[in-house]
Amino acid sequence: MTAFNAQDQRQRGTLLLVLVLNFGLFLALGVAGWLADSSALLANAADNASDSAVYLISFLAVGRAPRWKKTAATMSGVLLLLFAIGVLADVGRRWLMGTEPIGPTMMVMALAAALVNLWCLKLQKVDSDDVNMRAAETFSFNDFVSNGGILVAGGLVLWLGQAWPDLIVGALVAAMAAKGAFEILSGVRDEPS
Repeated sequence: MTAFNAQDQRQRGTLLLVLVLNFGLFLALGVAGWLADSSALLANAADNASDSAVYLISFLAVGRAPRWKKTAATMSGVLLLLFAIGVLADVGRRWLMGTEPIGPTMMVMALAAALVNLWCLKLQKVDSDDVNMRAAETFSFNDFVSNGGILVAGGLVLWLGQAWPDLIVGALVAAMAAKGAFEILSGVRDEPS
């Protein structure tokens, strides 16, 4: 059994709480995105699902050997990249088949998710140069920025009565996820073994 020092215990506690919060966001945003027919909300829900998996991997990596941590961070980056590809495919499908997102639902859910993600960012300000903690912080920051985009898209959908703002933000959420994935994978490559 692995003995954890005080910093490891702090990191594990933070990651576990952020994991639970992100899993809750996945459920809430998924239901709201389905009901609101919103590509951006569904993209954000899928992002929170992948974040939850990453936080679980990072949680398991705390206190382990550097090689184990690098493998966990690599898995995190690959999961995020797969999420981005899936979201882009869904945006393309919705663009071709049509969609009618509900702006007010998008705005309320984006605001609630932004508050949760802001809290997650504050929680993750742990003094650590650990590759998995940096990856976790990247996910929370990307989610917070995505929530702002969804809030704006919801307002535009409401104002214009058009679906394109929702689709554009869904694609931008995917692009930001891909950028985060490449940053994580680059950080893993630069990490000493």
